Amino acid sequence: MSGSENCEYNLRMEGISKSFGPVQALKDVTFKVRPATVHALCGENGAGKSTLMKTLSGVHIPDSGNIYVRGQKQDIKSPKDAIDAGIAMIYQELDMAEDLTVAENVFLGAEPEGMIPGTISWKAMNESTAALASSYGFDMIKPEARVSDLSTGDCQIVEILKALHKNASILVMDEPTSSLSEAESLRLFEVVRQLRKKGLSIIYISHRLEEVVDLADDISVLRDGSVVYGDTAVNLDISLIVQHMVGREIKDFFPERRATIGEVCLQLDSISADNGVKDISFEVRRGEIVGMAGLVGAGRTEVAQVIFGIQKPNGGTMSINGKPLDIRSPHDAIENKIALLTEDRKRTGLCLELSCCWNITLPNLEKMGMKTIVRPKRESQVVRKNTDSIRIKYSSLDAPADSLSGGNQQKLLIARWLMSDPDLLVVDEPTRGVDVGAKREIYVLLNQMAEEGRAILFISSELPELFGVTDRILVMRRGRIVGNLKTSETTPDEVMHLAAVENEVYS
Repeated sequence: MSGSENCEYNLRMEGISKSFGPVQALKDVTFKVRPATVHALCGENGAGKSTLMKTLSGVHIPDSGNIYVRGQKQDIKSPKDAIDAGIAMIYQELDMAEDLTVAENVFLGAEPEGMIPGTISWKAMNESTAALASSYGFDMIKPEARVSDLSTGDCQIVEILKALHKNASILVMDEPTSSLSEAESLRLFEVVRQLRKKGLSIIYISHRLEEVVDLADDISVLRDGSVVYGDTAVNLDISLIVQHMVGREIKDFFPERRATIGEVCLQLDSISADNGVKDISFEVRRGEIVGMAGLVGAGRTEVAQVIFGIQKPNGGTMSINGKPLDIRSPHDAIENKIALLTEDRKRTGLCLELSCCWNITLPNLEKMGMKTIVRPKRESQVVRKNTDSIRIKYSSLDAPADSLSGGNQQKLLIARWLMSDPDLLVVDEPTRGVDVGAKREIYVLLNQMAEEGRAILFISSELPELFGVTDRILVMRRGRIVGNLKTSETTPDEVMHLAAVENEVYS
């Protein structure tokens, strides 16, 4: 490596290849990051982003290639090797000891010794944590605070402090805003800019391309395990990034709505529950996609929980196809042709260690005539018949669900509920953590389900997709519906005003 490259790049990964059995995940990847910059790494789910970063962080050992940090070749074979080289990774699912304090998390495994050998100097640990936080402008983080009491945004900052305490000069952030509110996301962007000013190199992975073009200095695009494009952010816009990600230009990103809206499918009248839902009334008709908007904590997920029987209502009535129902469990909901795609597919949707086949059939075995005896051959035939049109990419039906990309995991859940033949499908943040190509495929699938006469309640924090997919938008605030708007006759500003401004209600 030349002397000029030593100065020009904080990180250089050269000729990185990695295979898992017959699947080649990375193909001769060269990836370079300049000092004191934010470098966005973009690509569809399954493009190789996670594999490349896990190679950098020592989780995977590459089959070939070299890694240089500040011009020095590094032999990274474990996470400890990566940390010693100044590389820290903040995963989408934060790795925190929630019962410990901020300072205890920052110093975990390297606690300062007290005056008496074998003891810990809590004072030194708290003071050092406070000094570190203050030096980066994180004074809002108190060393003595218990992590379980912090917001998700503050937990992100604690993860950053852990990395800074280990003298990281390269920070990898994987989907850092996926679980943050808009206000927390804006604060995180300021944190990232502050870290850049302090000289850190930040590798930023996000499917939210609007924040990528706003935040990044440089952008690299991975497709099918190879870097297919790289440039400074000023030379790229969202449409060009998408084109390089999927290998084609995506026109008419949101599918045309052609469904015929029919009779009322779901009817809620004055529903209240102990989870914060207050006097909710609305309807969803067959063929209709009704969106539900609102800020974090507005009560959207809680409404979904009541509909699906996770939370019992303590007032009001619910009916499906004109039939009053007393839904007391998810089993009751499924029996009455109600399906729920939860907002957290890994925690409350999939059984990650079970096969793709089982994840699809588990709630459908009785419907398939296999309540007591499972016939694997017949089961596989039925699954293939029901998933061919969805185009789920998996190595085999026996592969575990956690071997799939995020978009394919989401389609796995859609296949599960398609097999159950629901009249009502409730989807909660259906495109969270999903790449742009898979997003459109999910929109098309939901559109097709509406055209088949199903009713869909579409909960989302992303206004563009609410306006691109739905026929109506319900707006929630503090557990109540404060707006019921026809999508074609409203604006994002009106929706946000209703969601955020107190004392605004619809008539």
